[in-house]
Amino acid sequence: MSSSASHSELKFLLDENVDDRLWKFLKSEGFDAASAPKGFSNGRLAPISKSEGRILVTNDFDFTDPVVFPKEKIFGVVWLRIPQDKLTVLFKSFSILLKNKSKPEDFEGFLIELEE
Repeated sequence: MSSSASHSELKFLLDENVDDRLWKFLKSEGFDAASAPKGFSNGRLAPISKSEGRILVTNDFDFTDPVVFPKEKIFGVVWLRIPQDKLTVLFKSFSILLKNKSKPEDFEGFLIELEE
């Protein structure tokens, strides 16, 4: 994947349970990616995601609950269903996702499940 102008539009917030190498991958591809500080509660991540327009990337099933985290409280979620030890698969799946969804509105208000 090569860098493009649209990369500057997408911003990501990686939950503490996401492998740091995904953060490095996103940064190397030109994306604005931030890692959540260790120990941040889910309740603190959602408002950051919403206020900064960041797509939350997580392994946490809790973020799939629309009652606890409705689209009005969180910008968008990418729920990783790929084991953390399968980095090549993760990077490939994320790259495919980003080829199909390249604008913030492609993510806003959505829960996207990323599988192998």
